[in-house]
Amino acid sequence: MDTICAISTPYGVGGIAVVRVSGDEAIRLVDGLFCGRKALTAAKTGTVHHGHIVRDGETLDEVLCSVFRAPHSFTGEDTVEVACHGSLYIQQTLLQWLVDAGGRIACPGEFTRRAFLNGRMDLTQAEAVADLIAARSKAEKDLALSQLRGAVSDELTRLRERLLHFTSLIELELDFADHEELEFADRSELKSLAAEIEKKLQALIRSFRTGNAIRNGIAVAIVGAPNVGKSTLLNALLGEQRAIVSDIQGTTRDTIEDTLLLDGILFRLIDTAGLRRSDDELENMGMERSRKAAEKAQIVVHVSEPTPNPSLKGGELEGISGSIIEVLNKSDLVGDGVSLQGETNGSRLSISAKSGNIEPLKRELVRVAREAMEPAAVMLSNARHYEAVCRAHEAIVRVQEGLAQGLSGELLSLDLQDCLSALGEVTGQITNQEVLNNIFSKFCIGK
Repeated sequence: MDTICAISTPYGVGGIAVVRVSGDEAIRLVDGLFCGRKALTAAKTGTVHHGHIVRDGETLDEVLCSVFRAPHSFTGEDTVEVACHGSLYIQQTLLQWLVDAGGRIACPGEFTRRAFLNGRMDLTQAEAVADLIAARSKAEKDLALSQLRGAVSDELTRLRERLLHFTSLIELELDFADHEELEFADRSELKSLAAEIEKKLQALIRSFRTGNAIRNGIAVAIVGAPNVGKSTLLNALLGEQRAIVSDIQGTTRDTIEDTLLLDGILFRLIDTAGLRRSDDELENMGMERSRKAAEKAQIVVHVSEPTPNPSLKGGELEGISGSIIEVLNKSDLVGDGVSLQGETNGSRLSISAKSGNIEPLKRELVRVAREAMEPAAVMLSNARHYEAVCRAHEAIVRVQEGLAQGLSGELLSLDLQDCLSALGEVTGQITNQEVLNNIFSKFCIGK
């Protein structure tokens, strides 16, 4: 492969910048510009060398060059990482000198793509690299790191290998179709394996709701009647005036979203329009969006005011499947520590969004989120993985149905191949250039 180069650190001025070079000529190319005590071409893998970048007698910068020889590098190719000072001039000039020496500017994600093509990682791990770089919370970082270490790929590879064994036996039967009495694949054993795989795929499919929430933020819908302080609560949680607050009912006509990081967990807060009867068409449209947001949310914060007999407002919580946190706002009007009697649905907390007394709600959000995010051994968070696993699950269900109906090995083989193909797409054992181009085009340049 040709030799590629790119700045791997974020664009801009900094103390240090790193320029990465990878390919068959990487070490020789950098060595042509490097002046140190020892030539890089003679350096061992995993070593760091101090020197200067010099061309035609002009010294550009004092640098450290890290040498990684194939296959012991990120890409699986000869690689040199040049740590220079973070001047934009130095970075761009070094890059230009490398191109003049025979290198090529890398495309987005090309280093990671080469790592995949050279067998250094599978496709789920390659995608986890991008997720790790983009992680905004500890939970998201931990999930990406788990996938980078092979949690998803190892599980799917094990399932695929076991299924491939039976598929091979059924294919062998088809090769001896003239001998109907021959049966290489034990149908009862295949039935047990199909049931086990179906159960594991179903668990993976269920895990996507949690994994996707960790990746994109746990959706928290703030719902309630008009003027109970929903927008004030959103502003208090965010610490800024994100939503307009007014005593006029129906001020919030649409959902307002923003993110909040609490104790390493990313929350996606959704302020909704107050739910009431109205003849205003625009307000009714806003309320319909509010109901849909609440139905999709993992957590619903139901806000009410202090009343002699507080209760759930009619219809406000219909169709909600997420965890519900009951909040009594405006406690500053009647004093802190208001105690409510009667029937409750989940936790009922006394807060004052206006005065900033919302710590009990923050603690409860973290507690409920951790409970909902109880980690599975393997968790899906990528929509591409989810879609492929769903197809694999549909195929294995067809295999189960075919076994129950006593279908021929030829028909069973078609569904088994569909299942194998879908699982292979997740890890990249089966893929195409269009899929790869789409995945790696979303990476940053230099990674």
